Amino acid sequence: MVKSLPAAEASVGYSPDPATDLTAIAARAFELGDLIKHSALTEDYVYWKRSVERSGEAQLRIREFIKAKDKFSECERFGRFHPDYNEALDRVYEAEAKLEEIESVRRFKEAERAVDLLLHEVSLLIAHSVSETIKVPDNDPNPKASGCGNGGSCSCGSGGCG
Repeated sequence: MVKSLPAAEASVGYSPDPATDLTAIAARAFELGDLIKHSALTEDYVYWKRSVERSGEAQLRIREFIKAKDKFSECERFGRFHPDYNEALDRVYEAEAKLEEIESVRRFKEAERAVDLLLHEVSLLIAHSVSETIKVPDNDPNPKASGCGNGGSCSCGSGGCG
């Protein structure tokens, strides 16, 4: 049996038929996707992405960065004990810094972070409208969340949390 949120029932025209309910949800999801796709944040992202793609200097530095990352990956297979490990890592940082000097690259990265944040916030709103305990992944390499799997405590009853 499919249960809907009271707010969803009121705004969508709730139907007890699960197929109809799923269709309404999918239609709303497509509407939301279109709103996001045509937002100013996304337009900014697309503009700067195309700017980076058209920039000869950016493309050259991207290739240099990829080459430096590939060299570092070779060294990384053997760990810090590889004789070129530190030099290869320094080259990656140097190539990345040169890439960041280009305005279109910097602006593209800013726009990408803004769109990523928007998508994460929308995901949080949707997930938390269902339940406050639903986990929503994001691209943050340093998550601040707590609970199961994050080193914090929760009340899930799994016995794995403190």
